[in-house]
Amino acid sequence: MSYTLSAFLDATAACQPTAPAFIDRERPVSFGQLSDESRRLATGLEKLGVEPGDRVALWLPNIPAWVASLFACARLGAIAVAVNTRFKSGEIADIVGRSGAKALIFWPGFKQIDFSGILEAADPAALERVENYIVYREDERPLPHRLRGRPVYNYQKIIDGLPLQQDRATADSGCVIFTTSGTTKAPKFVLHHHAAILQHARDVAAGFGFSAPDTVVLPSVPFCGVTGFCLTMAALSAGRPLVTTPAFDAAESAALIRRCRVTHTVALGDMAAALLAAAPGEHPFPSLKMCGFAVFSPTQAAVAAEAGAKGMPLLGLYGSSEVQALFARQPFSLPVQERIQGGGNPFSSEASVRVRDPDSGQLLPPKVSGELELRGPSRMLEYYGNPEATAEALTADGFFRSGDLGFLTEDGRFIYQNRMGDVLRLAGFLVSPVEIEGFLKEHPAVADAQVVGVEINGAPRATAFVIPVAGAAFDEAALIAFCRQRMANYKVPGRIFPIDDFPVTPSANGNKIQKTKLRQMAQEKIVR
Repeated sequence: MSYTLSAFLDATAACQPTAPAFIDRERPVSFGQLSDESRRLATGLEKLGVEPGDRVALWLPNIPAWVASLFACARLGAIAVAVNTRFKSGEIADIVGRSGAKALIFWPGFKQIDFSGILEAADPAALERVENYIVYREDERPLPHRLRGRPVYNYQKIIDGLPLQQDRATADSGCVIFTTSGTTKAPKFVLHHHAAILQHARDVAAGFGFSAPDTVVLPSVPFCGVTGFCLTMAALSAGRPLVTTPAFDAAESAALIRRCRVTHTVALGDMAAALLAAAPGEHPFPSLKMCGFAVFSPTQAAVAAEAGAKGMPLLGLYGSSEVQALFARQPFSLPVQERIQGGGNPFSSEASVRVRDPDSGQLLPPKVSGELELRGPSRMLEYYGNPEATAEALTADGFFRSGDLGFLTEDGRFIYQNRMGDVLRLAGFLVSPVEIEGFLKEHPAVADAQVVGVEINGAPRATAFVIPVAGAAFDEAALIAFCRQRMANYKVPGRIFPIDDFPVTPSANGNKIQKTKLRQMAQEKIVR
């Protein structure tokens, strides 16, 4: 059995070279083509100086080139860094800079976003270790010769070279980094190794029954996040086709589910309601066997009844960057309102879940809430470059301290309730409020900031309170525009309010800001 990404892909391509790995916007890409493209790209990356252990940033949407780039890095023993296409200059500078990426692959024409301009606006010092920029494109617009003083290469020309014959991958070496929010401004880098990615992919494929010959998978969420990544890897591990589009569009995805007879997909947050609205009828998706679901706002659970009545099989999932998405799922046998809860049974028979009282440190029996601790073959290798955070996150016996509140059930499952801290869930992504606060405090008119999550128009949004600099005028629109230039749109506060001082609770360790009070204040202001 293959335990490196590259060996797995080559073995699959040898067994079924013409079978489709992707149906990308109606264009089939076979396993043989995917393997060959990854080999040719690996040759190009090697010529550009990429060596084992080096990082390569993938700033691409859901296209086969993203996956080919992942496998190309794997062949070289390099590490792919998954970068969200929604990121703006401040986030790019932080992620690409701290990861020390030697090369960056991106598509400057995607959705008419000025990706080159975003790179040019980033802190020069943060990107100084990027030696080469590789541009993917689907038109004939001319490429710049240089970007930020570094050479620019055409992805399509690179893959015209000879395929790499060597394979420097090992089962226990790191292969992909995902970013996750922590308790500081800087997101942590979650590093996974080859064997963990492949074993989890096989466990998920087995748990979802991907071996069935009619399996067709639509990964409707980004590859750069663990949900889209894990669903994609599971389908590939089973040799089944993925129907892909660069970005989610409800009408397009609904049409693809029907036309391509998709059997498995995910619809996180309000995506399920959007799909149902785009496909009217009593039973709009007859081919669907499973639609992974996660509730990020109480109002989003209301879609479950409509989905059930229309035969859309929603299924609650659980996962994280540290233990990979699709770590667990609920049984289909449960009533729909129970079935859509986060949690369930782990996909891996080797995985374990326990619940610990955060105050006493004692393990808790079923029905008693505490911090979820998780262990299994899908667990991360480490927080890359952060041994202190790694040691804090892992117990002596190998469990990951999730920071999630939940409880065990008497039938052997677990239920996720919410985050124990103040991490926000925005547009399907976990976001540290401290990260948004840090960007706000970069504005010359802001002395301090606090960010909380509230519902605005039925959706979870960040809301900020700022203490203006003495003598500075408060301008909410200007601050929101400043944020929009610096960070992804889903992180931009929906409202920003001025405040003279934050409400605090005195304690032996200093004054603690009352986030709960701020949430109440924000909700009251928004309702008014």
